[in-house]
Amino acid sequence: MIKYTFTRIAVFICLLCSGHGVQAQQAFIPREPSPAANVSQIIGISTISVNYSRPSVKGREIWGNLVPYGWNVQGFGAGNSAPWRAGANENTVLHLSHSATVEDNLVPAGDYGLFFVINKDNSGEVILSKDYQSWGSFFYDPKQDQMRAKITIRDVPVSTERLTYTFDILDKNTAELDLNWEKKQFPVKIVYAVDEIFLANALELFKGQTGFTWQNYNAAANYTLTSKTNTDQGLKWADRAILMNPNFTDISTKADLLALSGNNAESEKLMKDAMAIATENELNNYGYQLLGNKQFDKAIAALKANAEKHPASANCWDSLGEAYALSGDKQNAILNFKKSLSLNPPEPVKANSEKYLKQLGAM
Repeated sequence: MIKYTFTRIAVFICLLCSGHGVQAQQAFIPREPSPAANVSQIIGISTISVNYSRPSVKGREIWGNLVPYGWNVQGFGAGNSAPWRAGANENTVLHLSHSATVEDNLVPAGDYGLFFVINKDNSGEVILSKDYQSWGSFFYDPKQDQMRAKITIRDVPVSTERLTYTFDILDKNTAELDLNWEKKQFPVKIVYAVDEIFLANALELFKGQTGFTWQNYNAAANYTLTSKTNTDQGLKWADRAILMNPNFTDISTKADLLALSGNNAESEKLMKDAMAIATENELNNYGYQLLGNKQFDKAIAALKANAEKHPASANCWDSLGEAYALSGDKQNAILNFKKSLSLNPPEPVKANSEKYLKQLGAM
C-alpha cells in the first residue's frame, strides 16, 4: 500500500513537470490557490501579453521569506542558483508579437520565461529566458537567458493581495509592465518601434488581398500623414489609391502629404481638384476641418463653394454662416444664417442658425 501511494505521488509530480500534465491540469482542475491569468496590451499593432499564476499574500511575510532575497539554490530541479519565477506554478511567460526593446535590450519576437530578483535595498533584476516551458524556476539555466537588466523595485502604499500584472504607463511606443504584489511593484519598460513595425507590416500585407482596395492604401497613406513618418512611402500609397479610385478622400490625403513635405504649390493645386469632385458632406467636413485649424479664409472659400454647388441646402448656408461668425465677419454671418432659415432647414440646422443669430443680436 505504501509503495502504491509513493508511485501515485511520483507520477503526479512528473505530470506537473511535463507540458502535457500542465495542459491537463489547466483544462480540468480549478487553479486554486493560485489561479492562472492572462493580461495583454496592444501598442500600435503589436501585443505584449503575460501568462501567469496569481498567489495571495494570506498574511504571510513575502519579501525575504516566501520570496527570498537575491539568487537562491532550490532543493528541487537543476540545482542552479535561480531567480524568482515572478508568480506561481509554471513559468510566468512573456509574449512579444514583434521585436521590442526591454529595459534597453533588443529582444526578438517570441515567448520568454519571465523572472525577477529582489534584494533587501529594492535593487533587482528582470530576466527573460528562452526556456519558457519549464516548471517555475526549478530548472532555470543562465545559458538560456535572452537578457538581464537591472531594475529598481518600488514600495507602494496600498497592498495588492493577489499578485497582479498591469500596464500602468502607456504612450504611443511604450508600455510599462508592472508586477504588483503586497506593497512592492516591479516595473519593466517595453518599447515597440511602432512606425517601423507598421511600415514593414503594411508593405507585406499589400502583397496580398489587402492590396486590392483603394481604402487600404489611403488608410496607410493617412497614417504616415498623421504620424509624420515615412511620408515618401505615404505618397506612393496615396498615388496607388488615386489610380484605383480617384475621389476627394484619397486626393486630399495626397494634397496634405505634399503640404507636409513642403510642396505647397502642388498641394493647393491638387486640393482644388479634390474639392471639384467632393460631395456636399465631404466639402462641408473639409470646411470644418479648416475651421478647426483656424484657417478661416480657406474654410470660407471651401464652404462658399459648397453652398454655390448646393444652393438648396440649408446646411451649406448654415455652415458658411458659422465660418463667417468664427472669423469675426458679423455681417456676412447674419446674411448666411438668414439664408439657411429661409430654406426650411431640419431642426438641428435651424437651431444652430437661430443660436448664432441671437448671439449676433439679429433675432
